[in-house]
Amino acid sequence: MAVKDVDEYIEIHKYWQTELKQIRQMLQDTKLEETIKWGAPTYTLKDKNVAGLAAFKNHIALWFFNGDLLKQNTDLLLNAQEGKTKSLRQIRFEKGDEINTEVLLRYVLEAIENQKLGKTIKASRKQELIIPSELRAALKKDADLDESYCQLTSGKQREYADYINDAKREATRINRLEKIIPMIKKGVGLHDKYKNC
Repeated sequence: MAVKDVDEYIEIHKYWQTELKQIRQMLQDTKLEETIKWGAPTYTLKDKNVAGLAAFKNHIALWFFNGDLLKQNTDLLLNAQEGKTKSLRQIRFEKGDEINTEVLLRYVLEAIENQKLGKTIKASRKQELIIPSELRAALKKDADLDESYCQLTSGKQREYADYINDAKREATRINRLEKIIPMIKKGVGLHDKYKNC
């Protein structure tokens, strides 16, 4: 379901309304512009992503898109996906945690200053594409699938390869392969439905 604005996002996440409103108010008191991206509240400076809010089942998070650049305010930062996210960092809150907006504001102001200075994290060099054996066998067996896969962008090819490679069990790898074959033949990326929200 597409969320049209932050008020609707907060309304949908009733369990976290108090916490979301508290952090939102602190963010609105800065120079950041409020919008919705990827279905969640996002705060930008001159159309560049600086921070975001997200509600999950067991916690909410204040995200920093270039959080790894924060140097003065780091104690509360977590990398949600160690080894996968290079610059994205978050501060998590569980129900009942104290939300000290004065402390959070220091993180946000440093992130805004970094954005004003144009600081960014350089993307790492592309890693070699490792096509899993299951996908390689399917491509060899089905010429249409092979042609469709070759026509995908390198990023989409990598999404599909990583999706299968990340599965630990063979049964999961096979299930994932069966799921993605029709998507590859349609020429869509694994995560396309989440983009441009």
